[in-house]
Amino acid sequence: MNKDQVVIMGAAGRDFHNFNVYFRDNPAYHVIAFTATQIPNIEGRTYPAALAGALYPNGILIFPESDLSKIIQENQVTQVVFSYSDISHETVMHRASVALAAGADFRLLGPRATMLKSSKPVVAVCAVRTGSGKSQTTRAVANALRALGKRVVAIRHPMPYGDLTKQIVQRFATLDDLIAHQTTIEECEEYEPHIVQGTIVYAGVDYEKILRQAETEADVILWDGGNNDFPFYQPDLMIVIVDPHRAGHELLYHPGEMNLRMADVIIINKVDTANAEDVNRVRANVHFANPRATVLEAASPISVDDPGAIRGKRVLIVEDGPTVTHGGMAYGAGVVAANKLGAREIVDPRPYAAGSIKETYAKYPSTGAVLPAMGYSDKQIQELETTINATPVDLVLIATPIDLRRIVHIQHPSDRVRYELQEIGQPTLADLLKQKFGE
Repeated sequence: MNKDQVVIMGAAGRDFHNFNVYFRDNPAYHVIAFTATQIPNIEGRTYPAALAGALYPNGILIFPESDLSKIIQENQVTQVVFSYSDISHETVMHRASVALAAGADFRLLGPRATMLKSSKPVVAVCAVRTGSGKSQTTRAVANALRALGKRVVAIRHPMPYGDLTKQIVQRFATLDDLIAHQTTIEECEEYEPHIVQGTIVYAGVDYEKILRQAETEADVILWDGGNNDFPFYQPDLMIVIVDPHRAGHELLYHPGEMNLRMADVIIINKVDTANAEDVNRVRANVHFANPRATVLEAASPISVDDPGAIRGKRVLIVEDGPTVTHGGMAYGAGVVAANKLGAREIVDPRPYAAGSIKETYAKYPSTGAVLPAMGYSDKQIQELETTINATPVDLVLIATPIDLRRIVHIQHPSDRVRYELQEIGQPTLADLLKQKFGE
């Protein structure tokens, strides 16, 4: 039998999952390579034999996405499988055009091919765009389930940027586990708030093994989706967050629109800071795409450790990295806080950017006069620190989900912005979860 020759396009997440559950032991296919994008320094690696299985004793090479056409032509690739997220529909089709022009079919794998079934109930929290407010919603869901007497274990969308053989299954129950697993800033931002709240977190590379281990200590599995991907597990309740600060994006991004159409519950977040016309536009799009869903609305109120410290100051704002890079936001909670609390000036850090931080601005030119908290390696964390300390300001305003001062030595005075989900009206998430899972 002639095998289809396959390239999987990814970003060290969905791509590995699609391979594991669909291609790994499938003799009808031979995966030539993965390609990688979005995340710095994840290409040039090998998906190891320990994960790739018996059909791939040498593992599978990972190349930059820019090599796609060359790989197709040199290896007579018959299928290209697009396997990453938070991408505009237009960009997805540009990638398809590259694959088709080089002679390959272009393919997307959906829920039936890639979702695993859990023995425990699954609540999935997803979004239509990165930075919509998924993380605070996930924490609110965890609290509500615990109030029902449920043992909750969160399984986080993958971020395996290190040694893949050491990241097959990762369990985070204490802050010391973050150190033991050598987590990046992005990983800490997602795991630490769960841990502080008392929720055990699993992540890694092999999500079948992760699920089976997590099931042993959970009454309910909480899928904490990342990068607006759709769930790896079949959800019993799927909650999707939309963001009126990017009105219209709910119908323009992959797989965000898919999430919107699949959702059981849709939360229109940030209605306290968005324009009324944008909120109305999102409401209309939600009704158009998924009239069967229960629609909730929520605010994302901002608090600052020392509000008086901001007034009249020249401030550098450090925002959540993914939100202002491939999430496409020019600003985040830090800018909202600075403007609300009377900062004299928001200082543009781009002239002072060091190394890969400067490269990040070039790659994501829509990023505004804020500093994305990039930290995918020790070197990049040092470059982030250098950029912060080189920027001439009175105050650094930290608007990341974790206290960046634990990781980076900041020489300027600093203050921290926090934000949590605040539901508006009824029913609430707690009401819906009690109806679904209460006894």
